[in-house]
Amino acid sequence: MTEISNDTFPILSTKRLKLRAIAPHDAAAFRTLMSIPDVTRYANWPENPTEDQANEWTRNLSDLFPSGRGCAWAIEERSSGAFIGAVHYNYFYRDWKLGGIGYEIHPDYWGRGLTTEALRAVVAYGHGFFALNRIEAWTLPGNAASDRVLEKAGFQFEGVFRQKGFFKGAFHDFRMFGRVASDAVMPAPVQADRPVAAE
Repeated sequence: MTEISNDTFPILSTKRLKLRAIAPHDAAAFRTLMSIPDVTRYANWPENPTEDQANEWTRNLSDLFPSGRGCAWAIEERSSGAFIGAVHYNYFYRDWKLGGIGYEIHPDYWGRGLTTEALRAVVAYGHGFFALNRIEAWTLPGNAASDRVLEKAGFQFEGVFRQKGFFKGAFHDFRMFGRVASDAVMPAPVQADRPVAAE
């Protein structure tokens, strides 16, 4: 993996959300979020994380941007300032202009289009500032809600990677989704603390 610039962290704003850097004080809220069975049912995160695990995850996510390996945002509701989830590029392959994305949202905020809103903002920034040509994601079979979120953000279902993952004591098929910068369905505009490069 080739490093991507570690300049000032990109704070993003949408109509209803603020996407900011994940900080150590988010560990407790992140642990609460990841302790909800509906959030981890279709994920490779362990259930009922310990305080130490939550602290480690928060550190790892917050280190993605300064290390150049990826980028992770805490998602806040603008009206209340509440922490409602996270969205993150888990990896960058700079030479290939490729990034892999994931996200978690508190169930209290499901069904309102907020996950799609956050994902579109991060996708726009990925194609723009990070100059990613391809952005990819996976879901597990049965997670139709996450499939729809990806499709609304312009991702296309590309097929099943059989038994690609092993976690929670079992092998799992991955439903792979991807989008490229030239795809016709483009994300909504995003405001950032610095200009977004043209695609």
